[in-house]
Amino acid sequence: MTTTRFAPSPTGYIHVGNLRTALFNYLIARKAGGTFILRIDDTDPERSKEEFVEAIKEDLDWLGLQWDRVERQSARLDRYAEAADRLRAAGRFYEAFETPTELDLKRKKQLNMGRPPVYDRAALALSEAERDALRAERGGHWRFKLDHERIEWEDGILGPQSIDAASVSDPVLIRGDGQVLYTLASVVDDTEMGVTDVVRGSDHVTNTATQIQIIDALGGQCPRFAHHSLLTGPQGESLSKRLGTLAIRDLRAKGVEPMAILSQLARLGSADPVELRGSVDELIEGFDISRFGAAPTKFDVGDLDPLTARVLHGLPAEAVAGDLEAAGVPVEARETFWAVIRDNIETRADIAAWWQVLAEGAEPGADPEDAAFVAEALAILPEPPYGPEAWAEWTAAVKAQSGRKGKALFMPLRKALTGRARGPEMADFMPLMRARPKP
Repeated sequence: MTTTRFAPSPTGYIHVGNLRTALFNYLIARKAGGTFILRIDDTDPERSKEEFVEAIKEDLDWLGLQWDRVERQSARLDRYAEAADRLRAAGRFYEAFETPTELDLKRKKQLNMGRPPVYDRAALALSEAERDALRAERGGHWRFKLDHERIEWEDGILGPQSIDAASVSDPVLIRGDGQVLYTLASVVDDTEMGVTDVVRGSDHVTNTATQIQIIDALGGQCPRFAHHSLLTGPQGESLSKRLGTLAIRDLRAKGVEPMAILSQLARLGSADPVELRGSVDELIEGFDISRFGAAPTKFDVGDLDPLTARVLHGLPAEAVAGDLEAAGVPVEARETFWAVIRDNIETRADIAAWWQVLAEGAEPGADPEDAAFVAEALAILPEPPYGPEAWAEWTAAVKAQSGRKGKALFMPLRKALTGRARGPEMADFMPLMRARPKP
């Protein structure tokens, strides 16, 4: 059975880059009728926060991406310790003692000599007495000993991959303070949880190569790997400094709709154009990981605005019932009100703004050159309620009084009644008005 996972660290909020990874894994699992695991990578006790665990769940739930079960890596430390023991017994795990400063000096020396900055395995030459002496003065970290051979796999997006293990440093799997790092925890979890497909960013390609050897050393079955392109800004700039503003909850607060985000990310970077979908099920049906490319993918948060508007324009009144209620729209007026304003809103926040205009009257919206004309027109505007012919009757009377016609007639009157230059058909809008414009 197909099993995928999303493994966020609870050290912050989910942003669009995280979500893209989560979405791909979710769609693969659901299309195959498989299992989608939410796996919380909380092995770092200092940086992991429970508030972020709950925030991750809230964001995924808001987006409609339901997981089948939750796993916590902090609850599986015994499994990682057991795997570490097996690697030691197999001669594939060794203790090293260099400090970060010492490692940095080694890297700089290798680069100055024109060599790749790969760990020199000096720790393997230490005697037991030397190890004991070093342990007494500093904590040792544990590295996986790579077999220096080519590591090859067929990537679901990048195609055939081949990496020379000799060009890669033996990865640190357990820090000096005993913290289990992502590479070991992920391998053990993927193996024991039966993960069949792993989709993640292309910055993990080298990491995948080392994980393949660790999986083999532990006797596990390698999943199918696919590495998607990384997102950039609209001009190709790095998103790394902007990700704080691209958190899913920040987009939600701005009024972006879930299906706008999901529709964009489910196609962005693929050979298919972005198309607004009406449901997650529609995204599942049309998803094909092989359609994605390796080139960096430009993401423009502004593209979510028209998608959000299109989502809302297609919703029935019952889909925004909570927003209509919160705006104070009476039950008996909701269907008609929504039908009139629906095509003129960009976010749900506009619902309350339009109802406020109808219920309390618009703020003055006349241009200075039209002020006298509008004042004269409002003087002959009857009190509400208004009938279906009210707009036609009033504008005809104003036209006869002022001699104005066309845009010079209608635009100032629209702005006087709504405070805006654009909006619903006034013949439909005016019968809903419960108050005259504010003086």
